[in-house]
Amino acid sequence: MKNIYLAGGCFWCISGSFLDLKGISDVVSGYSGGDEINPSYEDVKHQLTGHRETIKLTYDENIISINEILEIFFRSVDPFDYDGQFIDKGHSYTLAFYYQNDEEKNIFENFVNEKKKLLNMDVAIAVEPFKSFYIADEYHQKFPIYHPEEYEKELEESGRKNKK
Repeated sequence: MKNIYLAGGCFWCISGSFLDLKGISDVVSGYSGGDEINPSYEDVKHQLTGHRETIKLTYDENIISINEILEIFFRSVDPFDYDGQFIDKGHSYTLAFYYQNDEEKNIFENFVNEKKKLLNMDVAIAVEPFKSFYIADEYHQKFPIYHPEEYEKELEESGRKNKK
């Protein structure tokens, strides 16, 4: 099993793209990219820590490849928005792939560069070294499963529902 860390804007919304996928055994909402230790949801949401809302996926590479995960991610976000995602704006809602080693760095950079070339447009996905991951409060975990009405409302109001 491997872990991958992806910042896709609102972690409630992006987690829903991965919860029921074969080969993904866990989806955890949290924060990556900043330097503050154990940031709070409110501080991240209000752009006070340098973190992004991030999901940690645990996956079996024999069932689902890292490139398949990245394609699903790409189809679940607005890859051209440098200011955030849909109605959520600010650094904490911007896109990033956090690499843990040179192999992941190469995969992530190649993926972004291929999309840029294919679409003939710049892609707003940062490729950054993994520093740390702080798990968000229980309320934020598996949000689409435990809060389906609120999740659907968030998808609708954010404009993300049309993307899905």
